[in-house]
Amino acid sequence: DLQPKKNIHIWQDKIIFIFYILYFALYIVYFALCILQFALCTLYIKRKLNKSDINSSGQLSEYHTDETIELGKTGSAQTIPLNKSDINKDDISENTLAKYEKLKSIIKDCGKIAIAFSGGVDSTFLTKVAKDVLGENAVAVTISSILVTNDELKEADDFCKVENIEHLIYKADVLSIPGFENNPPDRCYICKKAIFTNVQNLVGERGISVIAEGTNVDDDGDYRPGMRAIKELGVRSPLKEAGLTKAEIRELSCMLGLKTWNKPSCACLASRFAYGEVINKDKLDMIYSAECYIRSLGFEQFRVRLQDGIARIELRPADIQ
Repeated sequence: DLQPKKNIHIWQDKIIFIFYILYFALYIVYFALCILQFALCTLYIKRKLNKSDINSSGQLSEYHTDETIELGKTGSAQTIPLNKSDINKDDISENTLAKYEKLKSIIKDCGKIAIAFSGGVDSTFLTKVAKDVLGENAVAVTISSILVTNDELKEADDFCKVENIEHLIYKADVLSIPGFENNPPDRCYICKKAIFTNVQNLVGERGISVIAEGTNVDDDGDYRPGMRAIKELGVRSPLKEAGLTKAEIRELSCMLGLKTWNKPSCACLASRFAYGEVINKDKLDMIYSAECYIRSLGFEQFRVRLQDGIARIELRPADIQ
C-alpha cells in the first residue's frame, strides 16, 4: 500500500518541478519582450529626433536651422546654405524683392509704429526696415522679464544704439500674471494679452497707435496660442502680411548687413516647460544655467526642457554623435 502513495508523491514533485520550469521560461520570454519593446521605442524616438525638434506644445515640428536661401532673379532652384555672408540685391529673386517692397509700403501706411523687438531674426529685420521707412516715427519696445536673458537685452539695446532707434524697455513681472505660473496650454495667450495690453498703454502715451510684431508666414504651421491675443488686441504682423518666409527674411537681413541674418532661432524660457509643469524662478534659473553651460561647449542651436524634474537636452541631429 505504501508503494502506490510513494509513486503519487514522486509524480506530484515532477509536475511541480515542470510547472516552475515553465513559469521561469515564460518570465524569461516576458523579460525579453520588454527589452525588445524598449529597444524599438528608443529607435523610434532617435529616428524622430533625426528629423525634428519637440516644441513647447509637445508636438513634433521640423527644425528651421538648416534652412537654405533661394537665389536667382529668374526663380531658379539655385540654393545656398546660410553660411554665405555677401548677399546683395542682385542675388535676390524678384518675388522676394517684391515682398520687401510690399513690407515697406505696409509700414509707411502706419505713419507711426512701435515694434515688439526681441533681438531675434524677425523682429530685428522688421525694426530695421521700420527705421529706414519711418525714421524717428519708428520705436522699438523690448520686454524685460525673468524669461529674457541679460545677454538678449544687451544685444537688443546695442542694435538700437547703432541704428539710432529709440528703444523703450518695458519691465514685466510675468510670474504675477494670473494663471501664468500654472503653465496651461494657453499660457502664451495669457502672457501676451497682459504684456501687449500694457505696451499699448505705454506707446499710446507717445501718440503711437500701431504696434507690430515679427510673425512670418512660416509660423502658421506652429501651435501659437499667443497669436489669439495678437489678433484680439489688433497688433499688426507686417512680415506675415507681406508674405515673407523665414528664409526670405534671413536673405534680406543679409542684404541689409544685419548680423542677425544667420542667428539661431530662439524662444522665451517659458517654452522649455511642458504644459502643466509649474513655472517659478528657481526652475527658470536652473534652465538658464544649463543652457549657458551647453553654449560654452560650442553648441549653437539647442534647448534644455524640463518635465517632472527631468531635464531633456535637445540638439540638432548633426550635433549628436
